[in-house]
Amino acid sequence: MRRDAIRNRRKLLDATGELLREGSGAAVMPAIAERAGLSVATAYRYFPSLDELLNAYLLGVVVQLRNFSHDCPKTGPALFEDVVREWARLLRHYGPGMIQIRSHTGFLTRLRHNDEVITPVRDTWERPIRTVLRHLDVSDEHFDHALFLFNIMFDPREILDLINTGFTEEDAVAGLTSAYYGAVQGWAQAKKGKR
Repeated sequence: MRRDAIRNRRKLLDATGELLREGSGAAVMPAIAERAGLSVATAYRYFPSLDELLNAYLLGVVVQLRNFSHDCPKTGPALFEDVVREWARLLRHYGPGMIQIRSHTGFLTRLRHNDEVITPVRDTWERPIRTVLRHLDVSDEHFDHALFLFNIMFDPREILDLINTGFTEEDAVAGLTSAYYGAVQGWAQAKKGKR
């Protein structure tokens, strides 16, 4: 991409984030273009639809977390817990915007269809979750469901709700992490009992 194209694309993504964080419901293409200092036609040239722009914004956040996860030198629960703390940190900045762009399609369906946002989510959490599974002595066959449980329990809305209702970020993360470990073990036990 040319420099001006990279710059304009970045302006649109930044403007999207600003409007989403303001939470006014004004994250529509004309408002985003205006905030970015571009024409609406230019905005549509880079992102043919608002959905594509919102997905690109969300993907940018997911890629930041994926890079942190891949670069983290820790293993086992310490790896998982570091990546969860980074997720909470990112939510402090991006969370209110990310809440507004959640998909209406279920997580496992999106995972199985190689959704463009869910694929890097899987890449982000694969190593941390698999190390937790080994630590908890839970079979790797439960990975997709462990990822599903993570998606439910560490939803940006719920983390921010805990923080906004009196939990410190550290306490929210610690409580969710402990509950997650129990949920993964419970899921594996329930599946084992059906055999």
